[in-house]
Formats: sequence, structure tokens, C-alpha cells
Amino acid sequence: MSTKTKPMPHVPDVENASMEDRLYTVTYREAEESHLGIEDTDVCSTTCTTYECTSVCPASVWKNDREDGVPSIAFENCLECGSCRFACPYDNVEWEYPETGAGVSFRYG
Repeated sequence: MSTKTKPMPHVPDVENASMEDRLYTVTYREAEESHLGIEDTDVCSTTCTTYECTSVCPASVWKNDREDGVPSIAFENCLECGSCRFACPYDNVEWEYPETGAGVSFRYG
């Protein structure tokens, strides 16, 4: 029996774009009002201690930077992935798609 080795598949010599490079290609048509919110701010300030909404957001839209414990939201940078609403163990994130014609447009695969 012959023991031939299979040739290695051709691997293109392409450098992968960094996350920052990929995020730079995303365009966003800003809506007048935020599509993100918090159901009950008391939950954030008195119950939540881990702030999952801030740690899972790939675009740093949610930030725990306020003294009252309620995250600030920069909805203009949202990638509309929905991670924040799934990460919140208290189901305290308001999330809707932006109004028609507004929101994120992806150009890079």
C-alpha cells in the first residue's frame, strides 16, 4: 500500500483586518432618538453588580462610567447585534430596531 501525503491546501497570503479596521468600515445613519434604553434604572443602581451589558458590547456603546451605577448609552455607535439585551440577567435592556432608514450598514464581510 502506498503512503502518499496529501498536499497542503493553498493558504492565501492575506493579513486579517483588525477589529478596529472592521469597525471603521461600518456606517451608521443616526436616528433622532435612541433605540436603546433601560427599563428600570433602580435595577442598575441597586441590584446589578456585574454590568454584563457593558462588558459584551463590541462597540463600547454601554459604559459603566456614572457614579449612580446606571450605564451611559452612546446609541450612535451601536452595531445592532443585540448582545446587551441577551447579556442582562435582569432583562432590563430596552432594545428596538432603529426607525426605517436609520441604523447600521455593513460593508465588510
